[in-house]
Amino acid sequence: MGIRIYNTLTRKKEPFEPAEPGKVRMYVCGPTVYDACHIGHARSIVVFDVIARYFRARGYEVTYVRNFTDIDDKIIRRAAESGTDPKALAERYIHEFYKDMDTLKVARATVEPRATEHIPQILQVIQRLVEKGVAYAVDGDVFFSVEAFPGYGKLSGRKLEDMEAGARVDVDVRKRNPHDFALWKSSKPGEPSWDSPWGPGRPGWHIECSAMSMAYLGKTFDIHGGGKDLIFPHHENEIAQSEAAFGRPFVKYWVHNGFVNINQEKMSKSLGNFLLIRDLLQTFHPEALRLFLLSSHYRSPIDFTPRHMEEATAGLDKLYALLERARTMGIDTAVPSKEASGKDWRRFCDAMDNDFNTAQGIGVLFEAARRLNRLVDDTKDPGDEAFRRRVHQEIGDLLRIGQVLGILTESPRAYSRARQTMLQKAKGIDPHVVEALVAQRAAARKARDWDRADAIRRELEAMNILLEDRPDKTVWKIK
Repeated sequence: MGIRIYNTLTRKKEPFEPAEPGKVRMYVCGPTVYDACHIGHARSIVVFDVIARYFRARGYEVTYVRNFTDIDDKIIRRAAESGTDPKALAERYIHEFYKDMDTLKVARATVEPRATEHIPQILQVIQRLVEKGVAYAVDGDVFFSVEAFPGYGKLSGRKLEDMEAGARVDVDVRKRNPHDFALWKSSKPGEPSWDSPWGPGRPGWHIECSAMSMAYLGKTFDIHGGGKDLIFPHHENEIAQSEAAFGRPFVKYWVHNGFVNINQEKMSKSLGNFLLIRDLLQTFHPEALRLFLLSSHYRSPIDFTPRHMEEATAGLDKLYALLERARTMGIDTAVPSKEASGKDWRRFCDAMDNDFNTAQGIGVLFEAARRLNRLVDDTKDPGDEAFRRRVHQEIGDLLRIGQVLGILTESPRAYSRARQTMLQKAKGIDPHVVEALVAQRAAARKARDWDRADAIRRELEAMNILLEDRPDKTVWKIK
């Protein structure tokens, strides 16, 4: 049946038909780099990371462009507040972004352009809009005339005549219409600026994305994505200026992810529930955070709670325990070739073909894991060749699914070590104290002082430490 995508523009699911067969050209709005990224950013970035991964897994050649807005009112304001140069501030938070995303196992986009590196392309589009009479200059600023674009509002479903100048619209008496938006902003003293036909200044936010996307993907491309908060005005304005400039459809499929709520409340700094990625990654394994972010359909809101993160972590623990179980049986857990595909991979593809339904796809993953555990439990001959081939194939499907979701990328032992380290920090457990108690218990057992050995075990259990006595040593882990 092929991949079907919900298109915000048409408000329905449509078969995916790229402009060029076998190739996907996709642009996603990246961060404005004036602060550290929060979990809302993480959801959008992980969602589109998975979409790009899935297209590639299905054999498409993907050109994925995700930008940095590195010049903006917020950057200039934050730099002034902190006594920092705006460029230096942007560089700092680009570095922070990469640190967070690399830890979160987000693959780099094909191209990651910065607005400040594309001023010539931005100026060319603005000049074209002015020449066509759909943009006008006032005192060194250039505004787009929304009334000059008949299709304005088609993405968001808003009618221009019903709109009122509100909090998100800068009221400026120089504008012909309150909803006209800035393409070029004249510079103020001390602000970064570039030369233009209208005087020194800097680009507006919306024109940056139009110019950068078209520079790498052409005047019309397949997919444009971002959070639902970008539908209006950002993406609406992108459509208006791009289609007014070149007289052709800008994007075929518009894809928008839902919001992240915190304990059923909207995330905001004023409520004190603003969760930064770097803080969450101190407590939760990055793959558990990915699993949580993908556990609901991308268009739906998702609620971050400690319980939901515990569930995601427990689920990931079970998947890695299965991989370790297969490894100890001597079964090769290497990913099979792309040509090899079992029923679980096909069922996962069915879910993802239906508008990238990762929630359903994750259900396939855990159902397969439960079935595989039962298969191993019930076997009477672990050395049987047919049994081992089946386990290898089904493990291979799990790993292929994991590749798309960005999980199961570590060895089970590496994952276990990382989890234990996080638990130690979270529960305030000093591993040196635990090791000393384990050594004391070993000495007591050697001396046949069973009462002392049992007392130490109870002491460790009270610390949430589990012991496993092996023939050669005792190993411990945190509950």
